[in-house]
Amino acid sequence: MAVSSSSSSSPSRNLKIGIVGFGPFAQFLAKIMIKQGHTLRATSRSDHSSLCQDLGISFFRDTGTFLEANNDVILICTSILSLSKVLNTMPLHCLKRSPLFVDVLSVKEYPRDILLKVLPEELDVLCTHPMFGPESGKNGWKDLAFMYERVRIKDEATCSSFLRIFETEGCRMLEMSCEEHDMVAARSQFLTHTIGRILSEMEVKPTSMSTKGFETLIHLKESTMKDSSDLFSGLFVYNRFAKQELKNLELSLEKVKQMLQDKMTEEQNLNESKF
Repeated sequence: MAVSSSSSSSPSRNLKIGIVGFGPFAQFLAKIMIKQGHTLRATSRSDHSSLCQDLGISFFRDTGTFLEANNDVILICTSILSLSKVLNTMPLHCLKRSPLFVDVLSVKEYPRDILLKVLPEELDVLCTHPMFGPESGKNGWKDLAFMYERVRIKDEATCSSFLRIFETEGCRMLEMSCEEHDMVAARSQFLTHTIGRILSEMEVKPTSMSTKGFETLIHLKESTMKDSSDLFSGLFVYNRFAKQELKNLELSLEKVKQMLQDKMTEEQNLNESKF
C-alpha cells in the first residue's frame, strides 16, 4: 500500500463523466464533480431525469445513446449485486471513443475481474473505493481515504485528471492492489457492518444510563443500518476474505463465552467450598 500524490506531475482538465447507476452515492459524488467544473451525464435503471435536470446533468434512459455521448470517463456506480448484469448487457459497440472505465464499488477483486473480462483490451480500467459516503463526507472529504488501483491504464492524462477530483478535495490517496483492499476491508468495513447488523437484530436502544461507549455502539448501529442490505450482502458474497472474518468473529464470541462460563464455574465452586 502506498499513500501518494497520484497526479501532481500532469495538468488536470475538465472531464466529461458518464455515470452508470445514479443512486444516493452517485448523486453525492456528482455534486462535487459539478462543483469542480466537470460535465456529467447519467443513466440508471430508475428515472432520475428530474433530479438530473435540477443538477445540470444530462440524463439518458437509453444506455446505447448514453454510451454514444463521447464521455472521457464511464463511472460505474451500480450496486455490487447488479454489476455483472449491468456490464454484460451494456451495448459497448455504441462507444464512439475509448473512455476510461472506473468503478467505485466497496469490493475490488470482483469488479476488477468482471471489467477485465467484459471490456475490450483497448479500454482502460481504474478500480477505486472512496471509503466514505454521504454521511461521513457531508462536511467535506479532507483526510478521508480514497483507494485506487491502475488496473489497465494507457491514457495516463485522463486517469490522472480523474484522480485529481479526489486529491483536490483533500482525500488521503491510497494506491493498493484490489486483493490487498479486500483483505483489509474484510477486517474493517465488513466487520463494522456485521457488528452493526447484530446490534440491530438485538434491538439495542439508548437508555437513561447510556455510557459514552454504549452511545458509540448505538451510533454504529444507526449508521450501519442507513446502508442497504444489498450492500451488506455484497460485502460478504463478493469478498473472498469476508467468510474467514465471519468465522473469526464466531470463534472469538465462543472464546469470550467460554471464558465467562469458566469464571462463573470457578466462582460457584469457590462459594460452595465456603459452606
